[in-house]
Amino acid sequence: MEKKFKTREESQIIMTQLMLPSHSNFSGKIHGGFILNLMDQIAFACASKHSGNYCVTASVNKVDFLNPIEVGELVHLKASINYVGTTSMVVGVRVEAENINTNKIKHCNSSYFTMVAKDESGENVAIPGLILKSVDDVRHFARSIRRQSQSRKRDQTFDPANFRMSDHLEELEGHNIRMEID
Repeated sequence: MEKKFKTREESQIIMTQLMLPSHSNFSGKIHGGFILNLMDQIAFACASKHSGNYCVTASVNKVDFLNPIEVGELVHLKASINYVGTTSMVVGVRVEAENINTNKIKHCNSSYFTMVAKDESGENVAIPGLILKSVDDVRHFARSIRRQSQSRKRDQTFDPANFRMSDHLEELEGHNIRMEID
């Protein structure tokens, strides 16, 4: 059987939702947990569209809330496949909020969801490859490879079996700590 490939555009999902008072937190801004839920939903939809299978979230890389989202704004979520492995893929999600009175758009969040494709019995299943058609496509793919490499290195460095406190004491200087280690 010939291996199947898809472009980023074939799996891209765009979703827009009006932010209601029921979505707000105690300070009157849209609750971050609500936005994370929307991000997970669109990552699932994008990954499922690419793989043709049910997908689960394996990890979320770095969630920074850059700008608050107000009640009454339109939130635009855009998701596309940035990287594919054998059974997993990285979905890039961008969140923007639009003020409907001024049409001003602000970037609120970007994050990367690693999603794994599953078959009907819950086993990992192979996914289509990715066709890179532009410099931007290559940039997204290469950045995902770099992020994965940095994550593996970080995990190894801070694994309890490999961690050497003496290697990190200099990094702790100037921080709001007092060490009382026996």
